[in-house]
Amino acid sequence: MYREKFRRRLPKPLDELRGPTHGVVDLRLHVAWSGMTSYDLGKPRQRMGLYRTVLHEGLYDDLPRYLNQDLLLELWPVLRTLVGRSVRAVWEDAFPQLASRTRAAA
Repeated sequence: MYREKFRRRLPKPLDELRGPTHGVVDLRLHVAWSGMTSYDLGKPRQRMGLYRTVLHEGLYDDLPRYLNQDLLLELWPVLRTLVGRSVRAVWEDAFPQLASRTRAAA
């Protein structure tokens, strides 16, 4: 049931993720309800934090707004270790290219 919550939020194809690749991103309150609300994509730790937060808290419409397919693919080998097991499993099951990036990075 917990995984289903994340599964319902997934974009259909990964290329729907057309969010920003640079600049400062301000998250809506329902996504960033605790902690930071602004993230500078030029700072690696903040970029990773943004992606982690959106993957956990973002709703269906938030994912294409805040996430970018190319950045997600680039960050995934490390990002997958920072997200919960359910989030990781749902995303890797839905998008095999994420799992293959992890194997290629190993």
